[in-house]
Amino acid sequence: MNNNMNKQLHLAAQYLATAGKSFLEHRSDDSHTNVGFFMEDHTLRTWNLEDSGTYLAFSFDDFTLQWGSKNGKISFALDGKIHDVIVDWISKMAIASSIKNAYRYDLHYDLPYKISNDFKFELSNLNDLSELLQLRILAQSSLAAFLSNEKLKSDIRIWPHHLDTGAFVELNNGSGKSIGIGMAIPDSVSDNHYFYISGYKGHNALATNNFSKLTHGEWKNNGFKGAILPALEVDENTVLAFFIEALALYKS
Repeated sequence: MNNNMNKQLHLAAQYLATAGKSFLEHRSDDSHTNVGFFMEDHTLRTWNLEDSGTYLAFSFDDFTLQWGSKNGKISFALDGKIHDVIVDWISKMAIASSIKNAYRYDLHYDLPYKISNDFKFELSNLNDLSELLQLRILAQSSLAAFLSNEKLKSDIRIWPHHLDTGAFVELNNGSGKSIGIGMAIPDSVSDNHYFYISGYKGHNALATNNFSKLTHGEWKNNGFKGAILPALEVDENTVLAFFIEALALYKS
């Protein structure tokens, strides 16, 4: 996959993150900036931005931003639009919805790339965008299946800083351990999208160097401590088996 569409998606998600930062009450874990993936319409979507259910979304199906409110949904095509124009559109949508706070595109973390006022979004490859959508569908369904299988409860959210689909949950076996699971985009850990699971005791990541070899995926213990499974030619059953096997070793 060409990295360009992944970059475009990562940058598009920042409009949702900054909408959450602008309009929602600050939470210490930064969760007011994270977004959900909605299977039914293939969108990334903010939390409701005010009581009547207003939200900002990104649609994989047509590469648009969507402003949803009690009055319906207004779409804004990203292809060919520059950053300044997009910021202006979101600002006007917020004003039209009588949201009190002003919209500010103000990131409080660094991305792998910068966005300038004249940065232009381009839908360069429909196949790549479709592939990115399928990865999000696989991540959402696999994490939901795993949580259900293990009788664990957690929101499944996308964190715009790293664009990972993730969940975090304390184990219910009295061990005091917790796990983070999810799917990450290519980074220093892997050149491809990959599924991951990592264990913690308090704030400390658990070492994995003494764990037995996995049927699917591999353990890492330098920098990132946990297991990864490249998201290449895998299905939900394989991802689920990977999570279950790794969790069993964390529990042992």
